[in-house]
Amino acid sequence: MVSHQPVTNASELGPPVLNVVGERVALGPLRRDLLPAYQRWANDLSAAERLALLPQPVTLERQTAWYEQAATATDRLAFTIYETATWQAIGTCGLNEVDHHQGVAYLAILIGVAEARGQGYGTEAVRLLLDVAFTALGLHNVMLGVWEYNYAARRAYARAGFQECGRRRQGCVLGSRRWDEIFMDCLATEFVSPVLGRVLVPDEMRS
Repeated sequence: MVSHQPVTNASELGPPVLNVVGERVALGPLRRDLLPAYQRWANDLSAAERLALLPQPVTLERQTAWYEQAATATDRLAFTIYETATWQAIGTCGLNEVDHHQGVAYLAILIGVAEARGQGYGTEAVRLLLDVAFTALGLHNVMLGVWEYNYAARRAYARAGFQECGRRRQGCVLGSRRWDEIFMDCLATEFVSPVLGRVLVPDEMRS
């Protein structure tokens, strides 16, 4: 169970609106009332550095603009990640540049609550997001970029089903050396649905 201060009183409100529910995490829509949490996570410079974001302060106005764009865009899907034990929000994830004609998209994820990192929540959230991409949307290839030095993220992506497909050599600087940007992808034909494959089926096929 994650040890952190709740954003809302989940025991009184019950589960939030959810799209996909896994064993330990679930994905639901972005929420305007969570903007303070989204802003707090965006201002964690250690997390921003791993997402290749500029290390800069993020105002509530900037975060609100991000929310408005993400909540209404037609070529991206953005989700809040919840820990199912407490129904507390612990991060965000999404599919960007969704191209239904080519069947491709780019994946991004942020575990915003520091205590929730390294607990396996990110791996399960990525698998749920791939389930949405492949099983619900019918996409074929989902890709992401990760810095070479981000070993924890690389392991998590590999456990979720991604494999390396290319590199931009020495594409970033951290400390006193340059590191590669590693590109990883996953194909629908390589993925086994953890949830939606049992849900998005004709009635006669339901178990």
